[in-house]
Amino acid sequence: MVLLWSKSGGLVAPVGIVLGTPVLGHAATEALRMTGAGFRASLPIGRTGRANQVHDVTAPRRACALSTSGHGRSMEALETAINYWDDALAAYTSVSAGPLAVTTGDEAQFCEDLQRLVDQAYELQEQCELLFLDQRSVLFRTDSSNRMYSELHSAVTSSAESFVADLREFEEFAEFFPDVENLPLYQAAKAHFESGGAIPYRTLRTEMVRCSSDVEFICKLHCIRLALTAMFREKANWQWLADTGRQILTDILIYGDKDPKDLLIAYEDMLSFLQNEDNWPQMEQELSLKGVKAMTMYDILLDYIIMDAFDDLDMPPSSVTAVVQNRWLSNGFKETALTTAVWSLFKAKRRMLRFADGFISHFYAISEQISPMMAWGFLGPDEGLKDICHFFRDQVTGLLVDMFSFQKCRYSTVPELSQDILQLMKNRADGIGHKLKTNLCDVVQ
Repeated sequence: MVLLWSKSGGLVAPVGIVLGTPVLGHAATEALRMTGAGFRASLPIGRTGRANQVHDVTAPRRACALSTSGHGRSMEALETAINYWDDALAAYTSVSAGPLAVTTGDEAQFCEDLQRLVDQAYELQEQCELLFLDQRSVLFRTDSSNRMYSELHSAVTSSAESFVADLREFEEFAEFFPDVENLPLYQAAKAHFESGGAIPYRTLRTEMVRCSSDVEFICKLHCIRLALTAMFREKANWQWLADTGRQILTDILIYGDKDPKDLLIAYEDMLSFLQNEDNWPQMEQELSLKGVKAMTMYDILLDYIIMDAFDDLDMPPSSVTAVVQNRWLSNGFKETALTTAVWSLFKAKRRMLRFADGFISHFYAISEQISPMMAWGFLGPDEGLKDICHFFRDQVTGLLVDMFSFQKCRYSTVPELSQDILQLMKNRADGIGHKLKTNLCDVVQ
């Protein structure tokens, strides 16, 4: 017979009773059923409801003061259980108990286990009497009882206060765990995705933008596309982006002591190409061949152009690193060689273009002016230029992280998200502009 014990060590009932196993005769079954029901019903709250003790600061007082009525009920319950077990044992060993539902061998084993249970119960009863009823028990000493109550009360109070303090501390960070259920735009994107709706993407940048999952990244990407499309319906926003991009690229070239003339020509050619709506179908076709999934600022400018360029700089061709790391070459020769290598790369790419005067061709024209200097900034020994290039990269990466952040952007409606992203872009652009102007002033001085 397997016994069921409470967490506090008290014997509750044979497991067969709890599970209702039909292996007993009627008299024994009734006796054991009454044991389980009567004994469990008489247990103190502390045994069957341990979770209540966490917040009940009076529990130590009950344990230490030893209420006579409480322990009396416990002892009575134990004695009742013993009586029932005795009756069950007598019913099983009696010839008049009627036919049994077990074999003779099982019956003998059951009687032996039940007898052992009764003996252990009597021993438990004696131990309880010594602990709780005997006048010599330490619990009947006033000073000991008060001391134990004080220590236990102090421990429980301290634990409760600490628990409450932890909860208050957690509440301070509630702003970092937004309730996404109350973000209609994001929820709509998520419902669209979960229902099998297509949200195409070229590259998963889940970790880079610090999303918790690929699903979160994809759903936010859908929202960002909607917001950017709405943003650039306003000509003023489009013009601001064009002017800001021109100024930043020009300032970087000037800081690197390069003439921005050819860059400005290529940049204006690109703007003219983009403003002609007749070029858009061809542009979409070109970019689709490059894996671009949507005609938005994120997909074209941020993901395909800028982030891919940064990825290429992280893994430069071996021919480039061989030149830059050669200790026997002067810095001037290294920079010239690096520029020549970059131009040769773009020249080879131009020969493979499907449209000689399309978007990619205009993009290469701008890249031929800015890429050699950016590569020299990241890979070369000029610490000032390196600082500018890394700062620019950090600002663009930071912009992406902010755009995909529930804390920085309101994913509630398209207008609100569009407004937040535009403000983030302006803040980052101001930071880059300030950095370049400050460093340019330092160079002039």
